[in-house]
Amino acid sequence: MSGAGAPQQAPVDCSDLRVAVVAASWHDQVMDGLLAGAERALVAHGVSDSRVVRVPGTFELPVVAAALAGAGYDAVVALGVVIRGGTPHFEYVCGAATDGLTRVALDHGVPVGFGVLTCDDEAQALDRAGLEGSSEDKGWEATSAALLTARTVASLR
Repeated sequence: MSGAGAPQQAPVDCSDLRVAVVAASWHDQVMDGLLAGAERALVAHGVSDSRVVRVPGTFELPVVAAALAGAGYDAVVALGVVIRGGTPHFEYVCGAATDGLTRVALDHGVPVGFGVLTCDDEAQALDRAGLEGSSEDKGWEATSAALLTARTVASLR
């Protein structure tokens, strides 16, 4: 796994943005870490108007992200985790989530932070979840990316 090349961007003032976080429910420990990272990023960027919505799994993220984008949120953050198993299910869920979240962003013109971990095993997911001892904090990264992109989109309008 590589975090090499990740941008080092300081938080910017996003206090005027309405942000929604939609999070899957599978893999409690990983999801708790991703949500905590998202919440830390929201605080660091000054966001006080945020909403967290839970869904059953990663496959359900796009439809709820679309509803939130359509409800006037300036950015949506999607958090989930899919761990490879012995069937093609992994590829189907990962592809559907990726394609669906991309479609939400393009159809609604609302940035969607992609915080979906696609891992070979639970150890990889835990290492990316922003927990104590993790090497990466993908909840923070996805949230920061959505906020910075929302700021950029707003400046272009």
